[in-house]
Amino acid sequence: MKIRVVNPNTTSSMTASIERCARAVAAPGTVVEAVTNTMGPASIESHYDDALAVPGLLAEIVRGEAEGADGYVIACFGDPGLYAARELARGPVLGIAEAAMHTAGFLGRGFSVVTTLGRTAGHAMDLAERYGMRHSCLGVHGTDIPVLELDDPKVRGVIAEACRSAVAADGSDAIVLGCAGMADLCDYLTTEVGVPVVDGVGAATVMVQGLLTLGLRKSGRGEFAAPPPKQYTGLLAGFTR
Repeated sequence: MKIRVVNPNTTSSMTASIERCARAVAAPGTVVEAVTNTMGPASIESHYDDALAVPGLLAEIVRGEAEGADGYVIACFGDPGLYAARELARGPVLGIAEAAMHTAGFLGRGFSVVTTLGRTAGHAMDLAERYGMRHSCLGVHGTDIPVLELDDPKVRGVIAEACRSAVAADGSDAIVLGCAGMADLCDYLTTEVGVPVVDGVGAATVMVQGLLTLGLRKSGRGEFAAPPPKQYTGLLAGFTR
């Protein structure tokens, strides 16, 4: 099977880290290919960034369909364009927030999200509500570390302390990492914090792989059927179907 992991931002170094984390959990015979959005923001830290990342993300889904991808992971914790991507794809499409929250729900009574900028906390709570996980999401904690600074080794300790504080403040049983750029910290943080730490990149990759192994594909009915063909104009003329 072939899983395409889409980084919705345009930073290729983050894509490389995401790909390593996804490949680390892939089963033998599963091909994982991570791709970088070619049209959008360098990082996604606002609703504005989120919206402008979606056209390029959807173009990668269309390209994946043409190139034989069986399933997809959207590797941004805001899960941008998730439902639109499901309309376009034949196979399963998972967002990393969706996958991480459900995974954490299997591990204890409640979890905390530790993320980047505090301004994104409300959106994370909205996603927990959308996915039916609001009762399990006990808190969202920003570190105020910009996404593009997550590869600085100095921030590891700051994130670990934020995770420990979240566990103490919320009484949570697990931590969900609220950014794809934190994926490679998962093992380190699990050791440092002492509770399960869930990386959505790995969780979503395993879930897509599992659905495909079960022979399950997206339903082609109703809301997630292919979008009706229509004309698009201006900068979006290339999206005409």
